Amino acid sequence: MPADSTNRTALAKLMKVTDLLLKGKVMAQYAAACVRPNPGAENDVQVLLITSRDSRRWVIPKGWSMPRKKPHEIARQEAWEEAGVRGQVKKKPLGYYTYVKKLKGSGIAPALVQVHLLNVSELKRDYPERGQRERHWFSPEEAAGAVDEPELKSLLRGIRKFSK
Repeated sequence: MPADSTNRTALAKLMKVTDLLLKGKVMAQYAAACVRPNPGAENDVQVLLITSRDSRRWVIPKGWSMPRKKPHEIARQEAWEEAGVRGQVKKKPLGYYTYVKKLKGSGIAPALVQVHLLNVSELKRDYPERGQRERHWFSPEEAAGAVDEPELKSLLRGIRKFSK
């Protein structure tokens, strides 16, 4: 019977998220897809992923809206705070992905993430969230395989054509 209760719990979560989506209650976040030239291959790039603080899953730097900051500026700020990255961020979004955000307690909410490409020029050793996360460079295919969100996987697989 444990599988039965697991299925009911998953279905209940899906119903809650669907209800929130239909009511237009979606949380907005802004993220940076951080890339650099691949030192081992000409005309290729690497993607920087970081671990989330709680689940330790591989993710890209992202955060919430900030007063008087545009989405691409938020993405740049989050890349600095979470990954120690400096570089040129594109104003136009690379794309979007959705996921179910776990809230404090047992709450969940749908989130829509606007992703901006950030061409990395510096990777600092000392940054605000140093020691709270791991960071690692991946090929676009490896990065896509490391993240959980299907739409983010798709964005990462196609990142070469946008990073030039």
